[in-house]
Amino acid sequence: MKTDIFGPSGADRSEVPEKAMQPFGVGLLLRQAREEKQLTQADLAHLVDKKREYISRVENDGSNITLKTLFEIVERGLGGKVRISIDFSGKSETQL
Repeated sequence: MKTDIFGPSGADRSEVPEKAMQPFGVGLLLRQAREEKQLTQADLAHLVDKKREYISRVENDGSNITLKTLFEIVERGLGGKVRISIDFSGKSETQL
């Protein structure tokens, strides 16, 4: 859908939307993982000592999440591992 609206990845007009979509992507990944684990937002919030409303905000707009909280949600709450990848414009990716 994004490609239909803003053009293919790499096109000048798609750069800003790509960056704007990244936080939403994190929230969507967290929501999908939570649902796969058959947890409610309240269940996940309890596991990571946060409020359900905070989990909802993260899932709907991941831009206000710290790395520390991301690690807590993924590792303690969802039993997963966080991998961060950084692309230096065509050079090999660095993963943390």
